[in-house]
Amino acid sequence: MKRFVACWLAIALPFLALDAVWLTLMAQRLYRPALGSIMRPDFDLPAAGAFYLLYFTGVLVFAVRAAASTREALWRGALFGLVAYGTYDLTNQATLVGWPWHITFADLAWGTFATAVAAAIAQRITSRSSRR
Repeated sequence: MKRFVACWLAIALPFLALDAVWLTLMAQRLYRPALGSIMRPDFDLPAAGAFYLLYFTGVLVFAVRAAASTREALWRGALFGLVAYGTYDLTNQATLVGWPWHITFADLAWGTFATAVAAAIAQRITSRSSRR
């Protein structure tokens, strides 16, 4: 259990840091102009917390734990991020009137990148600590 928690935190910390920068920079520049009135004025913290708990667990199981190397964790994380963010954005694209394609593309790129980086960092940290 201790290794699970350590790995989960090794994913959470870099991802949350990257996501905080992304959302701080892009919420008003990218999302608000495109999504306007359907965007909340602030975050729903319970919903965001539930997303991060579930998402980091998925990254741990499907990318970090399944990888034999940092390179493998990187590509597995990229694929997991693409699938997860794609599920959200492409469902919105298919079901919501006026969902902009540029938001879908930006989110797919962001989710792929941030998840790949977090998975690679977590794999590197946890593989080093397990060798000790």
